[in-house]
Amino acid sequence: MPIEQIKMPQLGESVTEGTISKWLVSPGDKINKYDPLAEVMTDKVNAEIPSSFTGTIKELIAAEGDTLSVGEVILTIEVEGPGVAEKQKEGGTASSDVSPSAAGETDASAPPSDTGGNKARFSPAVLKLSQEHGIDLSRVKGTGAGGRITRKDVQKAIENGLPEPVEKLSPAPAAETKEAVPGKQAGAQAPATASQAPIPLGAGDMEIPVTGIRKAIAANMLRSKHEIPHAWTMVEVDATSLVEYRNSLKDQFKAKEGFNLTFFAFFVKAVAQALKEFPQINSMWAGDTIVQKLEINISIAVATDDALYVPVIKNADEKTIKGIAREIAELADKVRGGKLRPDDMQGGTFTVNNTGSFGSVQSMGIINYPQAAILQVESIVKRPVVMGNGMIAVRDMVNLCLSLDHRVLDGLVCGRFLARVKEILENISKETTPIY
Repeated sequence: MPIEQIKMPQLGESVTEGTISKWLVSPGDKINKYDPLAEVMTDKVNAEIPSSFTGTIKELIAAEGDTLSVGEVILTIEVEGPGVAEKQKEGGTASSDVSPSAAGETDASAPPSDTGGNKARFSPAVLKLSQEHGIDLSRVKGTGAGGRITRKDVQKAIENGLPEPVEKLSPAPAAETKEAVPGKQAGAQAPATASQAPIPLGAGDMEIPVTGIRKAIAANMLRSKHEIPHAWTMVEVDATSLVEYRNSLKDQFKAKEGFNLTFFAFFVKAVAQALKEFPQINSMWAGDTIVQKLEINISIAVATDDALYVPVIKNADEKTIKGIAREIAELADKVRGGKLRPDDMQGGTFTVNNTGSFGSVQSMGIINYPQAAILQVESIVKRPVVMGNGMIAVRDMVNLCLSLDHRVLDGLVCGRFLARVKEILENISKETTPIY
């Protein structure tokens, strides 16, 4: 019977790797097509990988806790029936009749790995990153399954430098001068894996293992800060009319619809409307080009006790405030119930983060790569404000804080965008703002 491969699928836009959090099968298990094989964590979603075949599990290539690049083999299956491979659909990528480049891997000229005599193979993400930074992959120690080099290994090499070539590590003649490696003591071999100096532990200190999802979040945030030149701007918004209007509707709305009419739904709607008027903000950096997205898909941040997820409200500009409020409630329930699907996380073009739900009044968000901006909606607080007639009044005020990719956006367009969002929010009323 033919042997087929299951490979790490791409579980979200810009996702390049995933961590096997739990195997749901063992070697020798008989499975049917579409049966779940493993639980996988990325920085965007937790998901199950389904089987593309009916057969018997032959070998688990990766162990629980291993992080593999998209396209790397995670297990093999002895397939029942004729050896015509059916391609995996959303769950993964099949196998034997798929060329390496089509399957997400590319042959590269490199010395054999420690685990076999075959030519080393690297994922496209690893190759692209190494080429961009001039990293010699033959000098990078792989921490993936079977000694494979992952994107994290390349990032570590970029941050810490590469170990010196073996021939340079032998004692040099007294008259010979060894060239110093930048950032390291001349003649010293760089640690191959340590990313920072060990932190001393005192009595009562607790070491908390870093989970796969936390590692994925850290890697994505690091990438955003390393690659995107962040700039920041903020406006104050008088939300008094918004607060009065929403509070007059919330009880009736909840009784009729069965979910809450939140302030956040009004902010998302206002942002979607302003993005339609300022499409430059709805863009992404693509190296030689800037991609201005047609669809307005708003990513929203939803936190759990130990992680942050960013599901997407698709075509938010075409939805009513009620429709947006419903999607916010449904996506939050999916996140907290562990039912979020990969499709729920894909296609975001701009992020709105409700930091005000934690009482924050001012913050600087890290941009959700590869988007060009993120808006932090802070807490609505009552403050004394000097009105146009010179009188002081207590008003409901909120800060909107925009982080922007300065490669894509400049202060002028961002200032006009924020001014438009402010104008929409300050003019919300029963007459101008229908809920349905």
